[in-house]
Amino acid sequence: METEHVFQRFDLHQRIQHIGMFTSFIVLTITGLPIKFEQSSISQGVVSLFGGFDNMLFVHLVAAAVMLLSFVYHLLYLVIQPIVTKKLSLAILPSGKDFVDVIHDVKYLLGLRKDPPKFDRYTYKEKFDYWAVFWGMAIMGGSGLMMWFPQIFTQYMPIWVIDSARYAHTDEAMLAISAIFIWHFFNSHFSPRFFPMNHVWYRGTISREEMKEDHPLELERLEREDKGSGKDTIKGE
Repeated sequence: METEHVFQRFDLHQRIQHIGMFTSFIVLTITGLPIKFEQSSISQGVVSLFGGFDNMLFVHLVAAAVMLLSFVYHLLYLVIQPIVTKKLSLAILPSGKDFVDVIHDVKYLLGLRKDPPKFDRYTYKEKFDYWAVFWGMAIMGGSGLMMWFPQIFTQYMPIWVIDSARYAHTDEAMLAISAIFIWHFFNSHFSPRFFPMNHVWYRGTISREEMKEDHPLELERLEREDKGSGKDTIKGE
């Protein structure tokens, strides 16, 4: 029986970072919405499930700490991983091709182009998801820390900045919740190709057929490199 070729998409560190990020995000959503919409009967019911507001706030802060640690873990990974592997990939950086791909994809979805755009290591959607986290962490993480430790931040900035942090925090939270549960979940899990979910988040690998469908340019490059090296590589870098 022929072994199915699979390609490495995420290593163990990336999977741990992702799991830490999305689990903490879900908990923050569940515990944060009742704070923003405190008058809602649903919010009051959620608070009751946690045994009171103080308990729910404690869980919210623990989840916030997990998210911040996951983000710091990723930043350290970005620095250490190229040193250890002696490989530096800039594939996640936005490029001119991404803007071309957006236009191409819109035309394809409108029936104005016969074929969809061909993507390399990362699609423009994946790059958007990735860099949106940095924006979200700056706004939500920064404002959250201001509200968590006001006694520290008021030493260096006026009180109105701390007061404004709550509005920035909750408004950015609504934007992030909408983006994750509508945009990201559909593209990564709920579309007909992946429903009910994409298994790469815990397996870390994708099949050759998935590579051919989603990242044909990367597949072509990896197979050229395999032929050039004379090796039969199962897992792509």
